[in-house]
Amino acid sequence: MKTDSLFYRLFQEFPDIFFELIGITPEIASNYQFSSVEVKQTAFRIDGVFLSNLESNRIYFVEVQFQPQQEFYSRFLAEIFLYLRQNKPENDWSAIVLYPSSSTDAGNIKHYREFFDSGRIRRIYLNELSGEVFDNSIAIKTLKLIVAPESKTVEQARELVERVRQQDDQLQQEKFVQLVETILVYKLPNMSREEIEAMFELSDLKQTKVYQEAKLEGIVEGKLQSVPGFLILGLTVEQIAQALGLSVQQVRQAAQNQTPE
Repeated sequence: MKTDSLFYRLFQEFPDIFFELIGITPEIASNYQFSSVEVKQTAFRIDGVFLSNLESNRIYFVEVQFQPQQEFYSRFLAEIFLYLRQNKPENDWSAIVLYPSSSTDAGNIKHYREFFDSGRIRRIYLNELSGEVFDNSIAIKTLKLIVAPESKTVEQARELVERVRQQDDQLQQEKFVQLVETILVYKLPNMSREEIEAMFELSDLKQTKVYQEAKLEGIVEGKLQSVPGFLILGLTVEQIAQALGLSVQQVRQAAQNQTPE
């Protein structure tokens, strides 16, 4: 899994983390949907966009940049302006670029200085996030775990897991457990998932009713996503239900959701 994919998954599952990161009240996240968008008739794709159905809210274009690229800003701004031209949103916009450190920021901003001076485009260097607000935030600690050097991964992960254990919201706790485990599997490739669970005592957190229900929900969701493929192969709704262990009603609903309007 690529590092930027971890960030995009994080923002999709916990959109409030993004707004906490840029210093805006996390509650506003309920008005946004995070997704990637295709810029039509070009080779461009904007990997991360926070869109809101309220015109008073800004559009936030998000890019996670872990490789130095001198032409990065010219590409990123070209993607943004093509999106604005094609979609003509009423909302104002801002852009956020996340770097692991300032040394990765190799892009030339000579032609785009005004965007940075005005704050329309902000650069955040994750290794420089510090202070009481950031140090006490589970969300920011999760972001920093992704970019932690190998020598500090275990230490930071233990601290993060301990903070997750203190979460009052059990559903949020279970989501973080899954995410932290995914990050550790990525960061510690020489360890199996079982070894990681034992090392960080994740198995205890994963035995709760909420976690098991969330896991079951994820399994069912995966089965439902496979329904269109079986329909294309010519299987009947009843055959698909029997094969996947779902109800006929669940399969019918999944089929209807995939039907073009």
